[in-house]
Amino acid sequence: MKKTILSLLALVIITSCSDDDNTTIPQPLNIVETAQAVPSLSILVDAVIQAGLVDALTAAGDKTVLAPTNEAFLDFLADKGFNSLAEVPNNVLTQILLNHVIADANIESSALIGNTGYANTLADGPNNTKLSIYYDGTSGVSFNGGASVEIPDVITSNGIVHVIDEVIDLPTIATFATTNPALSILVDALAYADTGEPTVPYISTVSNGTAGPFTVFAPTNDAFVSLLGELQVSALTDIPTSTVNAVLLNHIVNANVQSSQLSSGTVVTLGGDLTAAVPAFTLTDGNGRISNIVTSLVDIQGTNGVVHVIDKVILPASE
Repeated sequence: MKKTILSLLALVIITSCSDDDNTTIPQPLNIVETAQAVPSLSILVDAVIQAGLVDALTAAGDKTVLAPTNEAFLDFLADKGFNSLAEVPNNVLTQILLNHVIADANIESSALIGNTGYANTLADGPNNTKLSIYYDGTSGVSFNGGASVEIPDVITSNGIVHVIDEVIDLPTIATFATTNPALSILVDALAYADTGEPTVPYISTVSNGTAGPFTVFAPTNDAFVSLLGELQVSALTDIPTSTVNAVLLNHIVNANVQSSQLSSGTVVTLGGDLTAAVPAFTLTDGNGRISNIVTSLVDIQGTNGVVHVIDKVILPASE
């Protein structure tokens, strides 16, 4: 199928040229026209029409569009229990499609290959935010841990299109915790706390798109390794689940607080109070231990909250 799409895209480029005085002048089609010219993107076109986004995607201006194939849409619809595109509520479909559009940037694959990071899509998050998307270019190029680029760098008159093999669902806190390898121990800690009695439903909560919203200060793997050394234990499972739960609660705020909303003073978490210092972007726990907020990894926005990465695990105040 990849060769078929490549051939069709090549045909689109050729047929979008005009002949004036025997001079061939390339005239790229816009994003929607390009998709219309490729049969394997026909469901995407239908979705754009159904959601009323034709004008937005034909308008001038830079855009990066991740274009799922027909097969990707059929798999997505089946996974969600829909028999056809028409069954998807338009408000839901609109947000799904907008989650495939990065505004004001023509991002070529060369900028992604070998790199990882986050960008914002046009999909809406809580409190007038825009949802984030995680890209990983360390082995091919993928987004949010699933969708991989099949055909990169399709140039249009109003942006750049990358054909992908999955529809990218709206992300949750869990999406970003599980797709970034640097946060894998945090995921382990959440799962381990869930095994305690009584069970604390961390995994189901951070995976629930309608929960919260919450703010999560997410320690890196290095932060957890440093904590194990500080506590003189060899593994998380050497710590009682009740203690791990108490630690995790100190990383969660019951509100969607983006970095621009942080101010110096008290930050109330589910486990106790921290002291924030801005613009230093530090958090001091009740034991005087200082965690630095990693300024290049803030405002990672999901439907159920926002993640800010920190370099030290926060501990409950000792009594």
